[in-house]
Amino acid sequence: MKHDVIEESDAVLGARMKELFVAQHDKPSALGEINLSRLTPFQRGMLVTDGTVTRFIEAYTMAPVEVVRLQQSERTLSGGHPWLELTIGAKVISRQSVIRVHTPDGSPSTIHVYADSLIVPHRLPKSFLDGLASDREGLGGLLRRIGLESRRELLWCGMESLSGLPRAVAHLEGGKFISRSYRVIAKQKTIMLINEKFPLFAT
Repeated sequence: MKHDVIEESDAVLGARMKELFVAQHDKPSALGEINLSRLTPFQRGMLVTDGTVTRFIEAYTMAPVEVVRLQQSERTLSGGHPWLELTIGAKVISRQSVIRVHTPDGSPSTIHVYADSLIVPHRLPKSFLDGLASDREGLGGLLRRIGLESRRELLWCGMESLSGLPRAVAHLEGGKFISRSYRVIAKQKTIMLINEKFPLFAT
């Protein structure tokens, strides 16, 4: 009986995930399936939240959260990008960052998120671009601060292992990550595509 209840719960969760992630059928082939029933409530919350992850982590851990930018540069698309609604040759900003929580006892910070983002600069106001250049806050926090109305569309999720990570997160290579991708839309245009990876065992 208990086994039947677990299977039914997994089926309900799976159906709900298909509703939340509108392009799950298009997820990259490298992403494996997620066993939702084996995730903690915190991990499931991180996976499905459509608010800012930074605020979610702050509320859950009740600890200071810091967004650290690892890399940010402009690049030219070598091909069309349907999810960004851009054609070949379009300019985008590539950005990598981590979200980490400081511990009260002064021990090493816990990394909860490694994010890889593509931003469409010509669809964003100068105040946002100035914030990208000077601030170290998260993208969601920056959108909120400048007062730009936006919504998030969850695309797909899965499990993966990573390699070739930046030095700041190189110690996480080979470990399992919960991965999700979503796009941010403002004024009916996609302004950024974000891939967030959550270490299965945050460190």
